[in-house]
Amino acid sequence: MNVAMNLQRQFLSAFGAVAAVVCLLPTATYAADWKPDKRVEIIVPSGPGGGNDRIARLVHKLAQESRLVDPVMAVVNKPGGGATIGYAYLNQHPGDGHYLAITSVTLLADYLTGRATVSHADTTPVAQLFTEYVGIAARLDSRFKTGNDLLGALKSDAASVSAAIATSLGNHNHVALGLVTRAAGGDPRKPRIAVFNSGSESVTAVLGGHVDLVVIPAATALPHVQAGRIRYLGVTSPRRLDGVMADVPTWRELGANAVVSNWRVMLGPKSMTPPQVAYWENVLGRVVQADEWRAMLERDVVTGEFKRSAETREFIKAQYEELKGVLTELGLVKQQ
Repeated sequence: MNVAMNLQRQFLSAFGAVAAVVCLLPTATYAADWKPDKRVEIIVPSGPGGGNDRIARLVHKLAQESRLVDPVMAVVNKPGGGATIGYAYLNQHPGDGHYLAITSVTLLADYLTGRATVSHADTTPVAQLFTEYVGIAARLDSRFKTGNDLLGALKSDAASVSAAIATSLGNHNHVALGLVTRAAGGDPRKPRIAVFNSGSESVTAVLGGHVDLVVIPAATALPHVQAGRIRYLGVTSPRRLDGVMADVPTWRELGANAVVSNWRVMLGPKSMTPPQVAYWENVLGRVVQADEWRAMLERDVVTGEFKRSAETREFIKAQYEELKGVLTELGLVKQQ
């Protein structure tokens, strides 16, 4: 009898365990197989024509042409407020994997300077796409013919120098000029800064003679450099870049130890689920393997450093602390 009862208990216990697993299977399968089932938006928190816009449109093109994503995708520009409008729009869709946004250091800078209430902690980092460096350029007829000309002016009278940047004070462009000014021996708070909604608008400002300089990720101004409209005076890379930027000196070469990198990261809204993140990690991981993407890296002289979600999250945390120190020196930090 005892043997029979023991066998019965073992059977019921085993049956209960199997039943529990079976009950979980539909949920696990559904989660693992998450895919977008409606229109996907890639949000660009700046106007058309800038660096974020160009990259978002390339991601869109490659994902759709290669059928990596079945539903229709759209690039949606949400300029204004130093990118804050775009991030606010992203977070109007918490937990919805159909919305992504492309970002750069601006995300951190806007929060630290008090321009935005959305920080990196309020979003879901999905993947880092690449790293790039910042160029400082002037018109061909500018008083600044070389990087040394600019360093001299920044040392003697930094307030006499004006520059266009996009999209907000305290971002990688502003930090680049501030560090170059400090390295030259000038006050990094003194140069006059004009802020525009996109990189293309800031280039237009220098072409029109409204400012002395444009401070911008190197690739964004390359067509105008190659057309002979403006020239790069220096770049914030640790060593000379390759290709079309090979003749541009680094600020370090010129005696100004200013190295500033920008990065492009894809974010999701807050509260995205792990399966949603995994889906987009895999899609973007395939995008950066495409021949056209590799050609872009070479053409724009940027460094392909793909990172998945967890690594991107830790990277952004470290960047936040570093940027806070620089912006404190520039007198721009409001968030602690």
